[in-house]
Amino acid sequence: MLLDYNTAFLLALSIGAALVAAGILVSPLSSRLGMPVLLFFLAIGMLAGNDGPGHIVFNNVNLSFAVSNLALAIILLDGGMRTHLSLFRVGLKPALALATAGVMITASIVGVAAAWILHLPLLAGLLLGAIVSSTDAAVVFSLLQGSGLSLNERVRATLEIESGSNDPMAIFLTLMMIHLIQQPDSSVWEGFLMLIWEMSIGAAAGVGGGLLVAFLLRKVELVSAMYPLLVGSIGLVLFGVTNLIEGSGFLAIYLMGVVLASRRNPHWSSILQIHDGLAWLAQIIMFLLLGRLVTPSDLLSTLPQALLISVVLILLARPLATLCSLLPFGFVQRERVFMAWVGLRGAVPVVLAIFPLMAGVEAAPIIFHVTFVVVLVSMILQGSTLAPLARWLKLEVPPKPEPELRVPLQLPAAGEHELLLFPLKGKRWQEAREITDIYLPDPSRVVAFFRDGVLFERRRGLFVHEGDVVAVLAQERHVGDVGRILGWEEPPERLTDRRFFGDFTMNGNARLRDVQLLYGVNLGQLDPEQTLADCFSLASRGHPVVGDRLDLGTILLVAREVQGDHVVKAGLKLSKL
Repeated sequence: MLLDYNTAFLLALSIGAALVAAGILVSPLSSRLGMPVLLFFLAIGMLAGNDGPGHIVFNNVNLSFAVSNLALAIILLDGGMRTHLSLFRVGLKPALALATAGVMITASIVGVAAAWILHLPLLAGLLLGAIVSSTDAAVVFSLLQGSGLSLNERVRATLEIESGSNDPMAIFLTLMMIHLIQQPDSSVWEGFLMLIWEMSIGAAAGVGGGLLVAFLLRKVELVSAMYPLLVGSIGLVLFGVTNLIEGSGFLAIYLMGVVLASRRNPHWSSILQIHDGLAWLAQIIMFLLLGRLVTPSDLLSTLPQALLISVVLILLARPLATLCSLLPFGFVQRERVFMAWVGLRGAVPVVLAIFPLMAGVEAAPIIFHVTFVVVLVSMILQGSTLAPLARWLKLEVPPKPEPELRVPLQLPAAGEHELLLFPLKGKRWQEAREITDIYLPDPSRVVAFFRDGVLFERRRGLFVHEGDVVAVLAQERHVGDVGRILGWEEPPERLTDRRFFGDFTMNGNARLRDVQLLYGVNLGQLDPEQTLADCFSLASRGHPVVGDRLDLGTILLVAREVQGDHVVKAGLKLSKL
């Protein structure tokens, strides 16, 4: 008997690992086809089933639910650790509006439409609306981080924070609808009190857990490889305990990651590197498992209705929810259009669609199949058009130069210095330049360079050119300046400094009357004593970001450098390109 169990385990392990490997090997196709990479893992999971060549029978709903929740927790922790606290300056309030009011509006519109299209009772339709109401953190994080897009900070921050924080509302609405279906006499008010409790407990646990882990990372001496494991294990403890006391474990583990990101330590680079791999593994396993849970032929009976519900969600519910939720904030029309379109659905709705199956709701199979089709349509249609739409709406900003390798020096004597490796790329380095003529902001220093695997120290008479890798010691606050000086592969023409920001640069404290005198522009109703920074702040309702535009008729001002909520430098374009 023991041998049989061992054989079954090894067979399951081999098949699972083979599916993961197959998904990884075909993942490069995602960039060529413009599809989200996670869609390939979902497809491989489906092909492994009864309708595909794999013929693997799997219908364990409880196991799928448990594994998916664990995977989502790991993904949200990694997403939180990559969400800089500075993003909350511009993205927190609108993201919370989308994560609460936006989710409810989406659920209501889709729910009513689903009840009519599928001929379901209203509560069953609203249950389907609640299930597909939240955007998916795994898909949003992977697309924004892996698409090569450099979106303006306001849009990126709002989308990332929304996708990491809207799960509690969707879970609450799903559970409340199931409760009302099973107990029609229940009070909705009790459900809202439960929501407030869940989010309050989740927020408190997340912030408290983050502060505790940050303290431990500073005080406890461990082998370097143990720090990522410590963060992950405490994160999962926090997730489990918060759920046990009926709080939102998803919100707690996401906020723990955000708090840790705001309190970096010398081991932060290795922690992020390990958790990046863990998050990808979690996403792969989750999408393979969910893909295997569905039988494609079962989707055909409700396919037309599911496609129609997808249209309602993408073209009606999400745009209306975005418009209403973002109305009080300083978003321009093209930003609202983009955010309305990037309401990506992924694994979370499929996981939530398991709830009715476990609860024995009568319409549960139909709801599950429709949800799966909605997710597929969202990933294929919205995911594949994200990058082209961002470029068409001119929401890209010039990318920030990042080193190829960044290693904090984990010694007290080294202070805040880091070792940075920058490959020299692009036209500016095609002509050789003496290494001692490269000047960096003090106290940054070029210490050496590599060429064809050989190390050369910095000394007079040595020249560097394209293809060399320069080693720099610098403090964290100077990494961006060092990157701009050493350069990186030139961005597309549309994102070059001259094309994007214009030929001239003005200080943010310059007054409009100075611009009027220099360029003869018509200021209309604007106060000539206002500074450029004041104008940008008014136009964005207090939170300007790099790339914001100020149209003064014959000229266009573009925010070039922002510190806090103050534009310190603006580019000036004499013709609006």
